[in-house]
Amino acid sequence: MTMELRHLRAFLAIAEEGAITRAAARLHTGQPALSRTLRQLEDHLGVRLVDRSTHHLELTAEGRTFRDRAAAALAAVDAALDPRALTARPLRLGHPWAALGDHTIPLLRRWDELHPDTPLELRRIDDRLAGLTQGKVDVALLRGPVTEPGLVTVQLLTEERVAVVPAGSDLADKTALTPAGLAAWPVALNTVAGTTTLDLWPVDARPTATIEVANTDEWLTAIAAGRAVGISTSATPRMYTHPAIAYRPLTDVPPVPLLLAWRSGPPGHPAIPDLVALAREVVAGG
Repeated sequence: MTMELRHLRAFLAIAEEGAITRAAARLHTGQPALSRTLRQLEDHLGVRLVDRSTHHLELTAEGRTFRDRAAAALAAVDAALDPRALTARPLRLGHPWAALGDHTIPLLRRWDELHPDTPLELRRIDDRLAGLTQGKVDVALLRGPVTEPGLVTVQLLTEERVAVVPAGSDLADKTALTPAGLAAWPVALNTVAGTTTLDLWPVDARPTATIEVANTDEWLTAIAAGRAVGISTSATPRMYTHPAIAYRPLTDVPPVPLLLAWRSGPPGHPAIPDLVALAREVVAGG
């Protein structure tokens, strides 16, 4: 049978809700009808998208791959049907956190001066790739290595790492810290979009406890509450200040590259080259 947009929307609802029952309620349809729609999509593709053998619904490897393709396809359709795009197609710049650090405001201001007919929309999306592979943005500011196939990247700069500690702790009295000096504390790890993993520590000297969070707000709250310490980059203290948090230089660790990334095809937003050029100019102090 012919596939329709409703098949994609149904699958994405199931993937996001993690249960057919909740997805059916979200789409205002019945569970049997939604299950049939999913089977039709799987039959058309010739693969299983959802693993039904466990108590909790999980996507198969093929399902995870198709999720990004389906999201990108729907985003493209929504963009094509957006009446605003007929007059001025905005350039959507995504980021998981901290954007371009203290270069963010200069970039936005310079863009408005040079390209007043092309709105530049800055979007924070709690995703490792800031929604880039799902078509939610046209270009993204990403930290750390990017190995995702089908993406083009340019490095804008590197950022030194900093230790992020509770302001009232003994650690806040230090002028600088090392990973070893943080290991006695639980470490807050942003498992969705963070750049810190336990690989920063030797195998035999890693922190004994971690607190996993899903976004920057949860990460900051865990540290401010004195439940954990964290590691970030020099952009974070410039963008996120909090009276209960202290930032200290972190030594004995490599810096973090800050990249501008976009999809290699099909043809993306025509203003991407202008944004790349301007971002390079801004970070160079031009």
